[in-house]
Amino acid sequence: MVPTLTATLGVKGHRPVVGTRDGKHLLHVFAAVNVVTAALHANTLDSPKDAARKTGLGKTRRMQAAFAAHLRHVARVYPADKHPRVVLVIDNAPWHRGKAIDEALVENTHLEFYRLPSYSPSLNPVERFWRKLRRRATHNRLFDAPADLKRSIRNSLCYFQTVRERVATLVRGCYPTTPNATASPNS
Repeated sequence: MVPTLTATLGVKGHRPVVGTRDGKHLLHVFAAVNVVTAALHANTLDSPKDAARKTGLGKTRRMQAAFAAHLRHVARVYPADKHPRVVLVIDNAPWHRGKAIDEALVENTHLEFYRLPSYSPSLNPVERFWRKLRRRATHNRLFDAPADLKRSIRNSLCYFQTVRERVATLVRGCYPTTPNATASPNS
């Protein structure tokens, strides 16, 4: 995530000013939201501008390794003996495929993917959460250092972990409402 600019209110006749940085330091966030309990599980990947040189890996390979680690984290939180089937809704990002991902899925056979069609972020429940997270953590804010951005993201993630009903409202809005399953057919 990078700081983002958005519309804001200001004093009439004075244009609000928000500074920017011409930096390539990024913070990637991987999150899984349980649509039943609204539990939020997140991991971050810090990507300084010289990460490719330091690691010898391109962006996609670094993201694949981080996503595989995130899958292992989700598998630990939802072990196979208690959760025999865990379905993760994902898009078609290049780091959602590859050898590292295949290895993580072989290790955790109870995890499975539901891949969304291309260009359909409105179908992904976590996209609504990203919008709220960005609004709370990064909109119209200039961070002095990447560590400040990371702290803001982590603080916002902690906040959302404590207000599960708000998260539930966000992710459940992606699904159509269904009639009460316990109602009798004659009612």
